[in-house]
Amino acid sequence: MNFDTDPDHEALRAGLRELLTRFDDEYWARCDCEHRFPTEFYQALAGGGWLGVAIPSDYGGAGLGVTEAALLLQEIAASGAAMNGCSAIHLTIFGMNPVVKFGSPQLRREVLPRVVAGDLHVSFAVTEPDAGSDTSRITTRARRDGDNYVIDGRKVWITKAQQAEYLLLLTRTTPLEECARRMDGMTLFLAPLDRSAVEIREIAKMGRNAVNSNELFIDGLRVPAENRLGEEGQGFRYLLDGLNPERILLAHESVGIGRAAVRRAVEYAKTRVVFDRPIGQNQGIAFPLAEAAMRLDAAELVARKAAWLYDQGRPCAREANTAKYLAAEAAFMAADRAVQTHGGFGYAVEYHVERYFREARLMRIAPVSQEMVLNYVSEHVLGLPRTY
Repeated sequence: MNFDTDPDHEALRAGLRELLTRFDDEYWARCDCEHRFPTEFYQALAGGGWLGVAIPSDYGGAGLGVTEAALLLQEIAASGAAMNGCSAIHLTIFGMNPVVKFGSPQLRREVLPRVVAGDLHVSFAVTEPDAGSDTSRITTRARRDGDNYVIDGRKVWITKAQQAEYLLLLTRTTPLEECARRMDGMTLFLAPLDRSAVEIREIAKMGRNAVNSNELFIDGLRVPAENRLGEEGQGFRYLLDGLNPERILLAHESVGIGRAAVRRAVEYAKTRVVFDRPIGQNQGIAFPLAEAAMRLDAAELVARKAAWLYDQGRPCAREANTAKYLAAEAAFMAADRAVQTHGGFGYAVEYHVERYFREARLMRIAPVSQEMVLNYVSEHVLGLPRTY
């Protein structure tokens, strides 16, 4: 890796920071409090061409790599937008990769330019209430009916379903008991979200309330066969192409949240005077913030290495999982220390660190729990027996 400053990356950061000044902490606090999708933010990014950063240039995007996408999302999180900002655009930025790789030419021409333009929202629909992290146990079923598939089932924790026009939908086309391997028999679709066949119920949750999370009840959803991505029965394999980039992006977002929290805490510690001196003069305040900053630095290095490896076409599963784990822990520590630095005011909405705290906590669960990362490293890196 080259640790010299990349002028293109610095230009990306500078241009994005200029745009982000229009959306301060007060904006994000209002969106979160009102449970309101940040439409103005989304449209501003679309107007600046940012949504197409990782979409191929043939479809109007910039055709850049996961490194540039990660830097973009880290800057958004660090601006104070945290996950309310990142989740609003996450799937748009890199989640359409299965469509880019496995969608038909016609499907790519139809949807990818609209993604870049910002007038098409897509939701990622994999998780199910009774399957959890064991994706092999999904029961949402797709059966062929002429030129269509008919889909029935349930999905949960589906982000942006209130806005979405399509679902990136994982189904079973062959029952698990008929498959030679657990992950066989699953098929991936870019499915039009027909609300006459899909009931959407929003889930009330602790944080990230500007971006809705939903449970879907799918009853007889008809999807044209040409909206299938790749071959029938190979859907999980196609999803694997997106798992490492997803972890890399989330790691950078976590670092961004941590940076925002440390910035707020340092500003407060410099100006808050108790016992006739700023509280930042006390080691009990200064040292935890210094440690938080160092942990964020370390996590960022691993995350950047993982992004570089991915963009070079090299194996990066170890680094991607490590980055996700370390960044989530570092962000949570930073947000926790920011709340503690503010004392009682840290619990008040007006100081914003309570929002960072709620959103940093999410990063230890999504998109994969810390425990599942440890399972991966213990088995696939250390060579220990599978524990689950």
